[in-house]
Amino acid sequence: MQDVIVKSVHRSSRTRRLLTAAGLAATALATSLPAASAGTPSAGGASAAPPASRPTTAAEARTAAWLEAHPDATARFFRDLPKGGDLHNHLSGAVRTEYLIQLAADDGLCIDVTMTAVAPPCAGGARPAADARTDADFRQEIIRAWSMQDFPEGESGHDHFFATFGKFGAATSHTGKMLADVAGTAAAQNQSYLETMVTPASTGAKKLADDVGWDADLAALHRKLLAGGRLDQLVAEAGRSADTAGTEFRETARCASARPAPACRITYRWISQVSRNSAPERVFTQIALGLRLAERDPRFVAVNLVQPEDGEISLRDYRLHMRMLNYLHGVYPRAHITLHAGELVPGLVKPEDLTFHIDDAVRTGQAERIGHGVDLVHEDDWRRLARDMARRQIAVEVPLTSNAQILQVEGAEHPFPVYRKYGVPVVLSTDDPGVSRGDIGQEYNRAARTYGLGYPELKDLARASLEYAFLPGRSLWRPDPVRKGFRPVQECEAPQSARCARLLENSTKARLEWRQEQAFRAFEARYTG
Repeated sequence: MQDVIVKSVHRSSRTRRLLTAAGLAATALATSLPAASAGTPSAGGASAAPPASRPTTAAEARTAAWLEAHPDATARFFRDLPKGGDLHNHLSGAVRTEYLIQLAADDGLCIDVTMTAVAPPCAGGARPAADARTDADFRQEIIRAWSMQDFPEGESGHDHFFATFGKFGAATSHTGKMLADVAGTAAAQNQSYLETMVTPASTGAKKLADDVGWDADLAALHRKLLAGGRLDQLVAEAGRSADTAGTEFRETARCASARPAPACRITYRWISQVSRNSAPERVFTQIALGLRLAERDPRFVAVNLVQPEDGEISLRDYRLHMRMLNYLHGVYPRAHITLHAGELVPGLVKPEDLTFHIDDAVRTGQAERIGHGVDLVHEDDWRRLARDMARRQIAVEVPLTSNAQILQVEGAEHPFPVYRKYGVPVVLSTDDPGVSRGDIGQEYNRAARTYGLGYPELKDLARASLEYAFLPGRSLWRPDPVRKGFRPVQECEAPQSARCARLLENSTKARLEWRQEQAFRAFEARYTG
């Protein structure tokens, strides 16, 4: 949606600039990448670990030594570390709670006795949200209700987390303002890309689903949605809403001013949410809308099923939902699919529900990435599944803090090291950092501290966050970089290469990856002592 790569009107001058950039950054690539042949597992080694002992450059070694020698001074390090993209981010749950309170106050909303934002007038014990500007105790009550900060004893993290969305939902009508807040946080964390989840044309999709009703013949159901151009009307409505959000974002972040906010530097795309704990016809309609939208509007890239995976309807209809995705993927093959799958633990659901969700998501649901994947080792034949995910390069979006807060899964109980052992691509993500009261730097810090990761490993995790993004264009890296190492494609091996300049000119993904390499070079230059 917002591509921060500046595009010149004159193709020739743009090419010259890209050639210059290639020359300036070629040294960065040459000095920051491992040798192409070192630590590379064989092509057939699907269960091989990523190249953990890849050669490191002198700059990487100095940076790694500093990190190891300063365990109590890492806040700035993890803030400034170039961290690429956040691929698992729910917009409303990512907004800082304090900003949501501000939005509620600006809109004249009330906070009722359950700490839920409601429309005025403020009756029955409700108070104006604006009171939180001056009443610090009231403000803290709202923060505790709308986030994971000091939530009440006796309430599970799972239940409190999912309850927050209903409490602050009325304050989330300003999509562009929320995006400016979330993108601002991403920029402060030295990220360059954001894929964030929203629910396009929600009211219209629900009405269309209700009007059409359920039909077990998925092809027939799809034809009913298309009849009279009604599904395309929702696609157009979603596009208009994206236009409005984009304008609001740019105005809020002052992107056209002489002093734009850092948020304006973030490239972002939308992922369409599907409410999985809804009636089958609504789930199908939202999937069809999201996939059709992703093929017709480049600002939208994928669909994802949201709401608790352990919900009654989600569990009952899980296999049906995967069949829906399988069918609609055949209709819209260019649209991407990423799925919450395996966000489950023993005791939360029946044992049999732990045995197939990830497998069904990647085999039937056509997921190119999965989110959470916590129950991996409970899946039937999970080793075969992990090897297959590695071979097919199906990435796992891992929000460590969220998994700890919601499911109480962390440390050795989390499958993070298992995925890495099998060569499955892993990307660190935030999930709902506003609700979690965290940020992406916290996720990298937690991964380093918990799993003993050094700087080169953190660097490759950050590279993976752009490699597995749903960005258009070719990658800067050769295939299967997690298992074979991040090696530049042939066009970009030579400095000042016209071929590399053309690749960067024609690929949003390669440009962002190239820029990340330059950011690594600047970052590592700080640790020369």
